[in-house]
Amino acid sequence: MGVNLLRERYRVDLIELQAACEANYARLMRLLPGMREAQCARRVALSQGERQLGVLALEVVESCPYTSTVQVRQEHSLPWLPVPQLEVRVYHDARMAEVTGAQSARRFRGIYPYPNAAMHQPDEKTQLNVFLGEWLSHCLACGHETEPLM
Repeated sequence: MGVNLLRERYRVDLIELQAACEANYARLMRLLPGMREAQCARRVALSQGERQLGVLALEVVESCPYTSTVQVRQEHSLPWLPVPQLEVRVYHDARMAEVTGAQSARRFRGIYPYPNAAMHQPDEKTQLNVFLGEWLSHCLACGHETEPLM
């Protein structure tokens, strides 16, 4: 009996993707409440007990009436680990935030054939938006200001 080598084709779950983008918008607005008025930045330290794990840097690099572009990156990463960096497009009118760039890749498609030359997963776009949500949730739950309040 032969093994069936055909897999079911991946289909985008639009409800899941939109839910992730809506939740990411809410998280970003909690971390950068002044994002719509001006270009702003914030650094959130992440630690476990006395051990500092790194700093999440959020910076609005472009601000328009209905959209903003935010760069999210990890500072003080381990020397052997590539520094995670995401570009996020924030749609204020739709109340959604979507990852549009990661490392050197830009403009992700909804579905990728697999295997492919860039080694993207079939659901790369969804995975990146879920990752952003987990990153921001961790920041909100365990993060603290890098500078002490006066």
